Amino acid sequence: MRLAILDTGHAFWSKLLFAFIRTVSRQPTPEALKLVAYRPEFYGSRMKAVTHEAMRGTSAWSVGDRELMAAFVSSANESEYCTKAHTAVSARAYKDAGKVSAALSDLDAAPLAEPLRATLRMLRKLTRENTVDVEDMRAVLAAGASREQVEDALAVAFAFNATNRLADALGFSVPGPKAFEVGAKFLLARGYR
Repeated sequence: MRLAILDTGHAFWSKLLFAFIRTVSRQPTPEALKLVAYRPEFYGSRMKAVTHEAMRGTSAWSVGDRELMAAFVSSANESEYCTKAHTAVSARAYKDAGKVSAALSDLDAAPLAEPLRATLRMLRKLTRENTVDVEDMRAVLAAGASREQVEDALAVAFAFNATNRLADALGFSVPGPKAFEVGAKFLLARGYR
């Protein structure tokens, strides 16, 4: 259900920012930005901080890896908006759209390092089944991921499982590929602040 408040219920400065973004990018204001700008004291400010730390904080995972995790979790949730957005960011971060596409379409055949592949398997199970067990964690660790990498991956999963559900519940409209490319440039340059 699309809530009109996401299009109209913002403070003056947010509306001014949205107008600037539309003018400069010649693209619609990103739906995710509308969400975090609406009542930022309730959701947006806190979630931006959590997401920025998960996606751009210190980690052994690269930015491309974490963006692929975001796209992978979003794909498992069948969140079209978030899958397309983070596929674009990951492809840009890796400078390899084929790698991202391969991971999303056939994880077992994708050209990925084993620690990342095992981590994505675990994130898929967690996202689809809402649970993982000791054996799942042992498999990730045995593939070469460190405990810190597992924790970092779980932070990405948390951020995007929450965001995916909001995007779908609020009926985020899905723009064309150009809008996602513009958004990818922005997210790589600025992060999630």
